[in-house]
Amino acid sequence: MTDRFAVTYRILAGTEPEARARAEAIALEQTVEIPRDAVPPGFVEDTILGRVEDVAPEDGAFVARISYSLESCGEELPQLLNVIFGNSSIQKGLKVTALDLGPLARAHPGANFGMEGLRDLTGARGPLIVPVLKPQGSTPERLAGIAELCARGGAHIVKEDHGLTDQPCAPFRDRVRRIADAVARANAARGGRTLYFPNIAGHPEDLEALADFAEDAGVDGFLAMPGLFGFGLVRRLARRKRPLPVMTHPSFLGPYVLSSDTGFSHAMMFGTLQRLAGADISVFPNVGGRFGFSAAECADIALACRAPEGIGRPILPGPGGGMTLDRADEMRAMYGDDAAFLLGGSLLREGDRMGDAIARLRARLEK
Repeated sequence: MTDRFAVTYRILAGTEPEARARAEAIALEQTVEIPRDAVPPGFVEDTILGRVEDVAPEDGAFVARISYSLESCGEELPQLLNVIFGNSSIQKGLKVTALDLGPLARAHPGANFGMEGLRDLTGARGPLIVPVLKPQGSTPERLAGIAELCARGGAHIVKEDHGLTDQPCAPFRDRVRRIADAVARANAARGGRTLYFPNIAGHPEDLEALADFAEDAGVDGFLAMPGLFGFGLVRRLARRKRPLPVMTHPSFLGPYVLSSDTGFSHAMMFGTLQRLAGADISVFPNVGGRFGFSAAECADIALACRAPEGIGRPILPGPGGGMTLDRADEMRAMYGDDAAFLLGGSLLREGDRMGDAIARLRARLEK
């Protein structure tokens, strides 16, 4: 199978013959999209048509591995996603659980920095501490003040909330310039290496210009929302002439994973696909927060982000929600040192003592 890549699907079916029939239907649907008896012989049938490699029972369902020709998608990320689960995503009882790029990995190298690159940039020894700039409605001055407090406290990355775009109360250009200057001041004052990641969001036709402005203003990375702007935005940010780290946010991705029977596994969506697009950090809802991801689902995401055999460099899982000083030991026990812990509402409660709270958390995590 040297010229093919493979996708693994979990299929709901009553019997193995039924599961195999569904797998054969997926192989048709994801490639030629015509009846089997209408598939032209020769190249189309022998190469382009999806090929069911294996079907086996697993945990009350069936797992099918289907291979596809590299000719089906070329080197395009959107078409690769289309082949993986395009029309079949509209059918019930199908869930994508794994992707083996095979020789296609050359076209999708993954993260520019990954875990080790981010450690080099931040100097982090333990888990990365990532406070979130919020709430929506704050002025640029207020957000810059929060960023400076966090950077002076030793945060590794200061990221914008995904709800900050180009609103009148905090226009993108004014906000980004002020926050970048504030973080630079804090770094100069304490000899720190805090990074700042603004949210690249707005009118789709303006995104490249916003990223250009942010880079010129001195930002250190970008936040992107593939659920709203597509995985192509992540890829474009990762492939800029001067590469900067990219963090992805899960907004709008929930429906892809919340069904137990349909969509993508948590590990595929928040691990494999983020690595495929070129993300360096994948943010996802932490266990114990308000979104209901289980400990097992979060562990699967973390494993998919960090697995050495995954796409490109291992990346950092970014659990968000519920992180406090009191939970530091619990979260470190669950995720280990190779994680980026997001801090939101609990940090804002500290007011002007936010920097002190971050310093205490960092000391706790680096013990």
